[in-house]
Amino acid sequence: MTSIAANLQAVHARIAAACVAAGRAAESVQLLAVSKTWTAARVREAAVAGQRAFGENYVQEACDKAAELKDLDLEWHFIGPLQGNKTRRVAENFAWVHSVDRLKIAERLAAQRPPGNLPLQLCLQVNVSDEASKGGCAPQQALDLAAAISELPGLRLRGLMAIPEPTTDVLRQRSQFALLRRTLEWINAELDCELDTLSMGMSEDLEAAIMEGATMVRIGTAIFGKRN
Repeated sequence: MTSIAANLQAVHARIAAACVAAGRAAESVQLLAVSKTWTAARVREAAVAGQRAFGENYVQEACDKAAELKDLDLEWHFIGPLQGNKTRRVAENFAWVHSVDRLKIAERLAAQRPPGNLPLQLCLQVNVSDEASKGGCAPQQALDLAAAISELPGLRLRGLMAIPEPTTDVLRQRSQFALLRRTLEWINAELDCELDTLSMGMSEDLEAAIMEGATMVRIGTAIFGKRN
């Protein structure tokens, strides 16, 4: 096996073990390979090993890779900060956006999604650690934002995403992930909707995220290695 194939196998084993510990089915957690800054050749290597969904932070880089890899059936997720002048290319080229934290961005995505495309799958980014340096709406703002976005055409609101403050304290990891889960449960109860996605957990904390209900983990380093 190549190193990426072996790394993917190891990550899937970690996910499966965490699901067993949480009393969940391994199939309930999707692996999103974070390929930002890695070459199209490395993405192809992961795709040959069976990985289909890839997360990118930079619009131009992602679009270039998608064009180079158009012979593969890949699903592209935008997971980085999204500025208004970049929404058109994201609306046209991605299947998912995980980082919507204000209505204006969602409205632009809805207006710019090509009519023939499937609805753009959306997650609201929530700032669960109250860090000024992080994007995301406050948890208490998520309900009103979800209500407004769910009315927009061309979009399908799927759930919530968070990038908690980094910590090796497992209890702190779990408390931040639990806040995101409770926010999703609150929205579902108040809006009578069926948000089904918790995009949370990375290479260092995926186990804690799965214990608190993650349905999608965003893994980069454990698959591709450390970035230069």
